[in-house]
Amino acid sequence: MTQLIVPRHLLDKVISHCHEVYPNEACGILAGKEGVVQKVYKMKNTENSPVSYMMDPKEQFTVMKEIRKEGLDLTAIYHSHPDLDAYPSPRDVKLAFYSESVYVIVSLLNNGPMIRAFTIKEVNIEEVEIKVIVK
Repeated sequence: MTQLIVPRHLLDKVISHCHEVYPNEACGILAGKEGVVQKVYKMKNTENSPVSYMMDPKEQFTVMKEIRKEGLDLTAIYHSHPDLDAYPSPRDVKLAFYSESVYVIVSLLNNGPMIRAFTIKEVNIEEVEIKVIVK
């Protein structure tokens, strides 16, 4: 995927979630079709950490079932970097289990947000353009 299309109101929901859990990392799932985000699922960071995140497996399973039921795809996984740049950390790369997914990182560094998206396949990181639309 070379471009992730996100309606402004959904991107605002992601940013709001990142601010809500600051100084810890936020995490969640973006669902949609063909690179167009249609739904945001705020997830619980079971690590309650400012430097890492892990989604609750049961919550993630429930969300994945709902996404399939609605005929959507796992479009992206998002998380925040409260005090780091919007670039995948070595841990982010190591834990990038969904090679078909886009990884969105919201940095709150220096009064952010700075939002960037990437594909991560093994150790290869490629930036994906984020196109914000008004819908």
